[in-house]
Amino acid sequence: MTAILDDPAPATEAPASGWAVGTDVGGTFTDLWLRGPDGQPVVCKSPTTADVVTGVIDAVHLAARAVGLPTAELCRRVTRFGHGTTVGLNALLTGRTARVGLVTTLGFGDVLEIGRLRRGTAGLQGLDLGNYFLRGRTAPLVPRELVVEVTERVNPAGEILTPLDLASARAALTALRDAGVGAVAICLLWATENPAHERALAALAAEILPGAFVSTSHDVAPSVGEYARASTTVANAALGPVAGGYLGRLEAELRALGMTAPIMMTTSAGGVVPAATLAASPVRGLLSGPASCVVAGQALGARLDQPNVLTLDVGGTSFDVGVVVDGAPLLREEVTFGGADMRVPSVDIASIGAGGGSIAAVRDGVLTVGPRSAGATPGPVCYGKGGTEPTTTDADLVLGVLDPDRFGSGGIRLDVDAARAALADRIGAPMGLTAVEAARAVREVFDAAMADLLRAVTIERGHDPREFTLVAGGGSGPSHAWKLCRELGLTGFVVPATATAQSAFGAGTSDLRTTASRTSYLRLSPGDQPEESHATVLTAALADAGRRALDAIPDPALAEVTHTAAVRYRGQTHHLDVAVEPAPDVAAVTDLLARFEAEYDKLFGAGAGFREAGFEILSVRAVAALRAATATSSSSGQPFEVRDVRPVVFDDAHAPAETVVYGCDWPAADQHLAGPALIQLPGCVVVVPPGGTATTDDAGTIHVEVGQA
Repeated sequence: MTAILDDPAPATEAPASGWAVGTDVGGTFTDLWLRGPDGQPVVCKSPTTADVVTGVIDAVHLAARAVGLPTAELCRRVTRFGHGTTVGLNALLTGRTARVGLVTTLGFGDVLEIGRLRRGTAGLQGLDLGNYFLRGRTAPLVPRELVVEVTERVNPAGEILTPLDLASARAALTALRDAGVGAVAICLLWATENPAHERALAALAAEILPGAFVSTSHDVAPSVGEYARASTTVANAALGPVAGGYLGRLEAELRALGMTAPIMMTTSAGGVVPAATLAASPVRGLLSGPASCVVAGQALGARLDQPNVLTLDVGGTSFDVGVVVDGAPLLREEVTFGGADMRVPSVDIASIGAGGGSIAAVRDGVLTVGPRSAGATPGPVCYGKGGTEPTTTDADLVLGVLDPDRFGSGGIRLDVDAARAALADRIGAPMGLTAVEAARAVREVFDAAMADLLRAVTIERGHDPREFTLVAGGGSGPSHAWKLCRELGLTGFVVPATATAQSAFGAGTSDLRTTASRTSYLRLSPGDQPEESHATVLTAALADAGRRALDAIPDPALAEVTHTAAVRYRGQTHHLDVAVEPAPDVAAVTDLLARFEAEYDKLFGAGAGFREAGFEILSVRAVAALRAATATSSSSGQPFEVRDVRPVVFDDAHAPAETVVYGCDWPAADQHLAGPALIQLPGCVVVVPPGGTATTDDAGTIHVEVGQA
């Protein structure tokens, strides 16, 4: 019943005349986007480091050199610093989190152990679901010995049935202190309706465990569903010390360089919030980088007057896909990581382990690509940093797509001979292929896996991919998008000039966005029609959520607020979020249910609905957005210059096509190229296949038509 973002530090958006920076930490590279007062952007990449912070600082130094300023002078001029990272997600997946204890209501200590029917398979995908050796392999986030129970009870109406027993509370928290926990999660039954007992326990925890990070479920996950609420609260507590330490180090390093702009962190739901806010609720930033990429794609779609957009981001480690329908990204209520289902509002992003660093291998005569990744260290074989297993980057280099002397912006020179030898030895020898044939086979498997994921987020959800604009981003996305278009029947794709750092661009330009949720349980039995009482309850809940969302906005009068309600057929497990008016009357509630049924049929097929079951409205959500003040993008750019002519393998390993290689830092408008061609942008290569064409617009965006195969 409280805002998801509570009491943020004061935040100010960058004035139009300021320097804006966006950074995003990936598994292989740390991307940085910079725009000066003249609107001219700069994009650069630096290898991600083990401590993450060093990679970000290295990228800042690269950016300073790119604009011809001392680093300290650039930092003093920056008025907005956006940042996205997967530090929290990686910590959760690897178990490198704080030791956390859970406090819950007497009799409910096994909630994490029991979970749901699928807890033993949570997070597994594809063929792994049928591998019984993997079932139950991921333990609960908190071992049973660190779960303690307290005597108290609140009913679904928020009425206190059993007062909090302070003696049992002190004993429980003392036991956690003696067990050496560094964080405490508090999740009591029906605390969403009355959080008094959770607040009392939090105050007591601050006394008994000074210095421990404390999370309460009514703050972190204010919604019904005991297991997901507990999992979310525990994950937030476990990540609190990790996020706080990381953000503290990053802020200290930037301050030492002279930066005074506040760090604005991207969230899983899109948009940015002050770093202090996300440090208190780190679970809401698990998907911050990929979400920023989708938000950037949404903005590009709006500029092109294309309301349906597919965003693909192919980085060094993963392939992430987002879907924008009718101008808005698809959202989801839960994410599953580390075997736990967490109630975290997020942009709906589908991911697989497929990126530039994905390792290719032959097992039992079958070629596989990913999900294992060479990462930044040792990286692909061609990096010359000790890698011995070939990757998709090695394959692209051997096929002629990549230029060994122009890769990234960090001064990396690629070793073609080493890549060719690794492909011949590890892939070619066991399969009877030459190095070039092996490289093309790796690309075919890689592209097929990505195409399957694109089909899953479109066709399998009732969307025709041919009705979408494909926006290719990441270091490898623009070089593989042509093949994906042909796989899905698309005529072409677009590549923004910031493609290699789309998530960083999103972090540097996204709106300040806050979200507030509130439970609002309404049940309509079969045949019942909405009544005035339903409208009254829903209106009150929406007003409360809207007020809480606006409380976290520096200037509420300038914010835009949208509202949704979580609706499902009575008795179902999952729900759909449907837009709703802020103060609905009976007619509006009736319309809400009708639109829920229409969306349900669209997603699951005509006739899939079952209104005979009745309806349930579970909760409402308000999203308040304050538009970022951004500089006008510069329309200046450079004409494409011819850098090379070389053979490139497209469809036939034995018939490479002589291909003109063009390049520039930022494309000028109204340029036209015929394929086959390669366009080198900072950090990525756009492939225009034979029979294809490429044109540019006044924002430097490249529009590629792929032609016929």
